[in-house]
Amino acid sequence: MTPIITAYPQFFTATNLQWKRLLKPDKYKNIIIGSLRFLVNTRRVKVFAFVIMENHLHLIWQMMPDNDPEAVQRDFLKYTAQRIKKDLQKNHPEVLLHFKVNAKDRQHQFWERNALSIELRSHPVFIQKLEYIHWNPVKAGMSKLPTGYKYSSASLYETGVDYWGFLTHYRD
Repeated sequence: MTPIITAYPQFFTATNLQWKRLLKPDKYKNIIIGSLRFLVNTRRVKVFAFVIMENHLHLIWQMMPDNDPEAVQRDFLKYTAQRIKKDLQKNHPEVLLHFKVNAKDRQHQFWERNALSIELRSHPVFIQKLEYIHWNPVKAGMSKLPTGYKYSSASLYETGVDYWGFLTHYRD
């Protein structure tokens, strides 16, 4: 028997430190994609929607049973930061200097502390956040239509095809 999911889906936003455009290179967006795929494949979350912008990301995800939302968020942000840091150390040490911080627990910081996470307790609010996510690149002038921006789940909702291999349509 499949365990019952009791948590509500969440609208989650993580912003790069001081809104720096850390995620501009596709290789860093692909780190985010890989991490989301891992979280889905290990049955920690369901991902209903996402967009990865140059300096922040938005998700609608839902924790699977026996997964603490704070732990999943922490692990996701920590893993992606470590992978990006490793690449910066190897390939772009001059860029890494822009993320140096004077903190007791770290030398570099890539994500702002206290990411936003809001439970989506009604269908209208879920749809409003879904549309916000998909129209984000259009409002930023990065594409003319939501489906024109690659690093988004908009195509799933337009065509029904999950090109990323880890998305769940909210109706499923």
